[in-house]
Amino acid sequence: MENKSKQNSRNHKKHSTKKNSRNKSDNFVQQGFQWKRAGKTSLIWIMIISVAIYLSGMFTDNAKKEPIIQYSQYRDLLQNRQIAEGTFVDNTFRGTLKTPQSIITEFGTNDNLTHFQVVLPFIDQNVMDEWEEYGVDYSFKEKSIDWTGYLLNMLPWLLLIAFWIFIMRRMQGGAGGMSNVFNFGKSRAKIWDNSMDKVTFDDVAGCVEAKEELKEVIEFLKYPKRFRKLGAKIPRGVLLVGPPGTGKTLLARAVAGQANVPFFSLSGADFVEMFVGVGASRVRDLFEQGKKESPCIIFIDELDAVGRQRGAGLGGGHDEREQTLNQLLVELDGFESNHNIIVMSATNRPDVLDSALLRPGRFDRHII
Repeated sequence: MENKSKQNSRNHKKHSTKKNSRNKSDNFVQQGFQWKRAGKTSLIWIMIISVAIYLSGMFTDNAKKEPIIQYSQYRDLLQNRQIAEGTFVDNTFRGTLKTPQSIITEFGTNDNLTHFQVVLPFIDQNVMDEWEEYGVDYSFKEKSIDWTGYLLNMLPWLLLIAFWIFIMRRMQGGAGGMSNVFNFGKSRAKIWDNSMDKVTFDDVAGCVEAKEELKEVIEFLKYPKRFRKLGAKIPRGVLLVGPPGTGKTLLARAVAGQANVPFFSLSGADFVEMFVGVGASRVRDLFEQGKKESPCIIFIDELDAVGRQRGAGLGGGHDEREQTLNQLLVELDGFESNHNIIVMSATNRPDVLDSALLRPGRFDRHII
């Protein structure tokens, strides 16, 4: 028996080594793809910013070519018969000079000014007679909407919105289009159902005592009415404790396979984000999905990533991780026994877990 167990452990180490090397190579390929993708995205952003700068430059150049001058300067040009023609639009006189003039404008001294604008408070017959006296060919136009100006004013905001969407997509893995941006608070849980390959206790080597303890969970998921009829205590939360690589996740999947129920799986690190409220929203969405698919198993791997002792975070007592933990505690207390949901979790650091997680009715059943 000892030789057989040693041989099994050696085989398990070889299999783990091959799996780790394969994962490293996959990660390397994935990182290379991400760098290629990031290069394309950066090129697109450079093109967008270049176009924005070009359009802004055009708008500024047009303003410099037709600057606003003072009323006294306009009077001097008019009396010196330097204005050839002009158009009056919405209290603004847009004039064209006969010869280039040197005039001080808001952009500095312009030595070759040929066009200008001036604000006239009102227009009456005397003003028009004065234009005719000094030989100004004038006309009137109705004010039209300057769509170019509106678009240029909106361009910085559009770029900010586009950049925000880009950041949201990058933080979610860059997939899913616009709908994925607005689903930022949705759960990232992977779902295994009956249509996928089923994992049972036959696929898990060893762990005899753990299998025996988990049979009660399987029986409840299969026959919940029998438990309620007998008045038995319904299991709520199961905590799998063990070193890394001992098959905790596989054992949880085997429980779902034995009971033939859906299996929701995600890591505790998937809850915590830099944005406040996202983790709590994902916890709520996860349990809402579980209630719709009940009976089912919700499995949270690496529970210590989100369930550490409160008050130890760098952000004090109100950081994002602690808010996520508070929401998880609320959800564990919120669903009733008739929902037929079993919450399982795994950790290799049970000593750092918050004591509230280990109270009766939550993760009070520990399997080592």
